[in-house]
Amino acid sequence: MEQAADVVQVLVVDDQAPFRAAARAVVARVQGFELVAEATSGEEAVEVVDRIRPAVVLMDINMGAMDGLEATRIITTAHPETLVILVSTYTADDMPPAARSCGAAAYVNKDELSPRVVRHLWEAGGDPAWPGRRA
Repeated sequence: MEQAADVVQVLVVDDQAPFRAAARAVVARVQGFELVAEATSGEEAVEVVDRIRPAVVLMDINMGAMDGLEATRIITTAHPETLVILVSTYTADDMPPAARSCGAAAYVNKDELSPRVVRHLWEAGGDPAWPGRRA
């Protein structure tokens, strides 16, 4: 049972089922990581994090009423130990300005999300070059 405590619990948040499936597959390939929940909105993500406290959240930016940036702001304020990685289709130049100040630890383009990237960001505590990253 001690090994279960070493498992990195991950929440995937995206309003598009195909990307949730892709992210599920990525997380499944990272040794020591476990997908513990999925959410389809910012509101649901906040509720899930409050309830189960995952270590990592892979957060889409563009969703319904509460986008991923607002959800990230709420989550990282209430749970600063949670590592939120924004995952979207933006290029660095086209990203909303609030993405850099919402408390996320990193940004990954959806096309670049891989087990290696997830593992690296977890081990590094995020992207050291990401502006607005909380230490």
